[in-house]
Amino acid sequence: YRNTALPRHRNTASPIHRMTASPNHLITAITATLEASKAILDIYHSGAFDIEIKGDNSPLTKADTASHNIIMSYLESTDIPVLSEEGRDIPYKERKAWSQLWIVDPIDGTKEFIKRNGEFTVNIALVENQKPIIGVIFVPVTGELYFSSKELGAYKVKVHLEDYDVDALLSKGNKLPLQREDKTFTIVASRSHMSAETGEYIQQMRDIHGEVKLISKGSSLKLCMVAEGAADCYPRFAPTMEWDTAAGQAVCEHAGFEVIDWETKKSMLYNREELLNNWFLVT
Repeated sequence: YRNTALPRHRNTASPIHRMTASPNHLITAITATLEASKAILDIYHSGAFDIEIKGDNSPLTKADTASHNIIMSYLESTDIPVLSEEGRDIPYKERKAWSQLWIVDPIDGTKEFIKRNGEFTVNIALVENQKPIIGVIFVPVTGELYFSSKELGAYKVKVHLEDYDVDALLSKGNKLPLQREDKTFTIVASRSHMSAETGEYIQQMRDIHGEVKLISKGSSLKLCMVAEGAADCYPRFAPTMEWDTAAGQAVCEHAGFEVIDWETKKSMLYNREELLNNWFLVT
């Protein structure tokens, strides 16, 4: 396992000026994410959100539904089909013909939303031939935006939802990964889904690296922490769905990291017949 904590030179060139492809889809995804986040925060701060339990025993709030509807209103203009957690019932015989699709999680970390700890995100990925080519992740409570594309690489920027300009955000992003001072081998793991197998992996890393720092986070923030260089790896040996990881995988890969399917030992692919992910390792 390579230690991604080694210092890297930061490229501060403006991403919008280095683009080799049209930024329209990235701009649409960022706008959809930020506008949905406004509605999410209105509900989050009101404290008045009804909780339903879906068929898979996961929670659903009216913030999930509001976010889904807003995102769909933006993405439908692209004429690219959408696979969303809140619109998942699309038969594979229809999906398998899609060479491109958006994969959306209107709120990733609904349990964290309900706990009101701020560790939830809005995720949008554009997938082409089963590989994520655009990733957008926004953390509504902190205003942190992660975005990436094959042409640009991966970036992080602070957003003020009351007054933002997407073109300006594209030009102000800090290229990922960032440098970090603490070189202790750092593992990020799920706050809500820590498994026995994850504990075994952490012990293996202690055997290899000696001191190991462990950070617990909710939602796709775990992938973002690897992408920005704050963590060296993220082992996920518990269930996730495609919409939980597609945007984060894009950001990680475009920052120079890998999201490896634990069974195939290759990069995780998307728009599969089985939307449940295998275990994976981000490193």
